[in-house]
Amino acid sequence: MSKVIMSRSHNPIKIFAGRESAYIGAKIAESFGSELGRIDFRMFSDGEFEVAFDETVRGAHVFIIQSTFPPMENLFELLLLIDAAKRASAYKIIAVIPYFGFARQDRKDKPRCSIGAKLVANLLTAAGVDRVMTLDLHADQIQGFFDLPVDHLYASAIFVPYLKSLKLENLVIAAPDMGGAKRANTYSSFLETNLVVSHKVRKVENAVDNITVIGDVQGKNVVIVDDMVDTAGTITKAAEIMMERGAKSVRVVATHAVLSGPAYERIENSSIIEFITSNSIPLRQKTDKFTVLSIASIFADVIKKVYTHQSISDNFII
Repeated sequence: MSKVIMSRSHNPIKIFAGRESAYIGAKIAESFGSELGRIDFRMFSDGEFEVAFDETVRGAHVFIIQSTFPPMENLFELLLLIDAAKRASAYKIIAVIPYFGFARQDRKDKPRCSIGAKLVANLLTAAGVDRVMTLDLHADQIQGFFDLPVDHLYASAIFVPYLKSLKLENLVIAAPDMGGAKRANTYSSFLETNLVVSHKVRKVENAVDNITVIGDVQGKNVVIVDDMVDTAGTITKAAEIMMERGAKSVRVVATHAVLSGPAYERIENSSIIEFITSNSIPLRQKTDKFTVLSIASIFADVIKKVYTHQSISDNFII
């Protein structure tokens, strides 16, 4: 049975994790000073599955950890867990979603298309969630898709100290595209470096036709900052162009390593010397180029503050 911790409200806290996020759920629970609760998963021969809590959650603050990366079962499993907690009379249900899937679908950018991020918000709300915690959303405005508290945390809390520890001379921060300029500018401000921006042209999804680098990278140690990397087409092309323009080295900082299709091969064969990411999504392959930093302490700290009704403003500084 999971370790029960009581707060001033006398409602116990229990932390659970979905199957694909058990690896990070265990680390978050350990950092919090607890352990994961037990969940019973039942699979049917046709692929349908059922979830049930294997211990009481009545009157408890229930934190359910699950990143919603593909396949779709991860999202649906989270919805089922929220529903199960609600039907088992949990006091509060908090969805801890390190990687929030469908975040790229945050608006109608062409006629007759869906807004997937809003639909996911609606599904989570309908399932019965009371609060959402997530990390480095692809679009900040997704917080407004919810009519309930959303704690939007930033992985820069672990990435910035790591970059400082490298003690790179002539460091410059780069944005992979215009949309990422705000995020990259935050890093450059804290690291007191210059900022360069890559301007990319796409003709089809997941394919970059052309990239132009705006700024000086001659003799610089470049760090490309992004919230997520999918096929790795943009960052590998940007790294190639920066090296051609005289960059001394190119590293990548990406919170969510989605890495689908040819991504691993592209990174391995690229001029990128280090790919720095978090453990919000488990890597399918691991080479010397990858450095994985844990975000467990970030979530554990915010979980503790939310549970004990403390301010979490300090967690939004970077």
